[in-house]
Amino acid sequence: MAILAWGHSHRSTNDPELIRWGDDVARVEGALGGDRLEVALVRPASAASAGGARKRIRVNGVARRASALGGHLRVVLFAPEDMLLIVGSPTLRRATIDRLAAGLWPAYADALATYGRALQQRNSLLRLIREETADRDQLRSWDEPFLTAGGEIVAGRHRLLAELAAPLAAAHAEIAPDEAAAAALGLRYLTNAPPAPGESPRDALARRLAETAAKEVWNGATLIGPHRDDVAFDLADRDLAGFASRGQQRTAILALKLAELDLLTARDGRPPLLLLDDVFSELDPARRSHLVRRIAALPQAFVTTTTLEDLDAALRAIATTWEVRAGAGGAQLLGGPAR
Repeated sequence: MAILAWGHSHRSTNDPELIRWGDDVARVEGALGGDRLEVALVRPASAASAGGARKRIRVNGVARRASALGGHLRVVLFAPEDMLLIVGSPTLRRATIDRLAAGLWPAYADALATYGRALQQRNSLLRLIREETADRDQLRSWDEPFLTAGGEIVAGRHRLLAELAAPLAAAHAEIAPDEAAAAALGLRYLTNAPPAPGESPRDALARRLAETAAKEVWNGATLIGPHRDDVAFDLADRDLAGFASRGQQRTAILALKLAELDLLTARDGRPPLLLLDDVFSELDPARRSHLVRRIAALPQAFVTTTTLEDLDAALRAIATTWEVRAGAGGAQLLGGPAR
């Protein structure tokens, strides 16, 4: 489901890993109302391209970009790796924020794509400049899209955190009312290009780019920009990463997922599809009950687990159960409504 919504897996950014060993094609198809979504990965036949996979995305038979999928299928995913969201790599937090912002605003997804291309080209040129095989003036053609798209990304992230503030605080109060009464849970943007008074995000990036010009040539890499920014979970004006217990971390992460669910639902009254990937074993009984209550109120949700007993009994009572078994001809899906 995540692949149909995002065009890629939540577990791997390496598309060939999604193709079964010995096969040349992997395809995921889905029907949503009157729409048909398809994401296909084709392993290249030539040895020269063996490291990648060609991706084909179609909506109702028409070729589209991955960013178009979110307009048809919106999902909120809660997976085991999200348990590292607070204390793990900043990459996890940036990816979470970017995915939600791109789902809300298509222009944000375009800015991410433009920024990624400009960053890649700048870094390649910086390495050549360091090796004295290219001239610094060649960077100018990539500085403009880098700054414009980078400024849009920073502004979009700030906008998203502002829109998440109320639903995040409400979800935290729902899950941990005593803790929320003492201090509100919030998200704080940490940038390596803080704007001066009256300065736009783009102008701040331009200033910092000039300040680090010599250093980035020495390093052969772009040292500032939203690709190096971070987001902190704050409680009582303190970063949770520095003091929170495992229980507080799980509470904050679950609150963020519920806030994401509420924010997307408030957009047009359509709840997104909730995907829970083997997370119940990570949650204590109180947090499980909150999640079960939310699931029961949704039109549809998908829950995966390796052990059925890990699921709350109340959830099992209202769920339709399938079992995936490996076989010689591939995975088999057993069970379903007729079971």
